[in-house]
Amino acid sequence: MNVNFVNLFNALPGAMAQGLIWGIMAIGVFITYKVLDVADLTVDGSITTGGATCIILMVNGCNVWLAMLGAIIAGLLAGLITGILHTLMGIPALLAGILTQLSLYSINLRIMSGKANQAISVDKYDLLVSLRRIPNAILIGALFTVVIIALLYWFFGTSLGCAIRSTGANPNMSRAQGINTDLTKVLGLMLSNGLVALSGALLAQYQGFADVNMGRGAIVIGLAAVIVGDVIFGKIFRNFALKLLSVGFGAIIYYAVIQVVLWLGLNANDLKLLSAVVVAIFLAIPYWKGKYFNKAAKKEGK
Repeated sequence: MNVNFVNLFNALPGAMAQGLIWGIMAIGVFITYKVLDVADLTVDGSITTGGATCIILMVNGCNVWLAMLGAIIAGLLAGLITGILHTLMGIPALLAGILTQLSLYSINLRIMSGKANQAISVDKYDLLVSLRRIPNAILIGALFTVVIIALLYWFFGTSLGCAIRSTGANPNMSRAQGINTDLTKVLGLMLSNGLVALSGALLAQYQGFADVNMGRGAIVIGLAAVIVGDVIFGKIFRNFALKLLSVGFGAIIYYAVIQVVLWLGLNANDLKLLSAVVVAIFLAIPYWKGKYFNKAAKKEGK
C-alpha cells in the first residue's frame, strides 16, 4: 500500500503538467462556451492541427517559437472556417464545428504527409516541454497560462473584446447597438481555436509525437475543465481573469482525479466513459442545487 501511495505521489506532477497544457485548450473552450455561448466542436480537430503543424515545422528545421506561431495561425484559420460556415452560410454553430472538425482530419493527414503519426525527440530538437522533463513542463505550462490570462483579460477589456462578450450575452441587443455580431462571432471562434492549437503544439512536444487522433474527445476534457472550475471556484472567483484561472485549475483537478482513478485500478480503456460521467455530474450539480437544495432552504426559511 505504501508503494502504491508513492506511485500516486510520483504520478501527480505529470498530471499537473498535462493539466496545465490542456488548461490552455480549456481556456479556448471557455471563450466559445461561456463568452460566446456557442457549442464549438472544432476543437477536436484544431488541437491536432496545432500539434501536427508544430511538429512538422520543427522536423523540417523550423525554430520552436516559429513552429508554435505557425500552429497558432493554423488554429486561427480553423476557427475562421467554422465562423464562415456559421455566419456567411447560415449553418448552425454546432454543425459548422462538426463539419470543420471532419475536414480537419484530412487536412491534418496532409500536414503530416499522409502519416497518422509523426514523432519528435527531445534529444534532437529543442522542445519547450517534454514528458522526460516534467518540472520544466510545469514551469513552462504555468508561465504560458499566466501570460495568456493576462493578455485575454486586457483584450476583453477593449471595445472589441467587450463587443465579443456582448454578442454572447445578448446578440439581439448587440445588433441594436450597432455591433457586427457575425464579425465578433468569427473573431471569437478564431481566438478560441488559436489557443486550442497552441495547446496542441505544447501537447505534441510534451508527449513526443503528433497523432491524427490525439484530439479525439478534446471537447469533453475542455468542458470538464470549464465546468469543474466553475462549480468549485465560481462563487469565489468573480473577476474575469480569475474565471479564466479557474478553468486552468479545473484542468489540473480533472487530470489529478483521472490519475487517482487509474491508481485505484480503473481500466485505461474506460477513461472516455469516466470523462463523460465527470462532465455529466458537474453539469447536473447546478441544476440539482437550484431544484432541490434551494427549495429546501426556502421551506426552512418559511
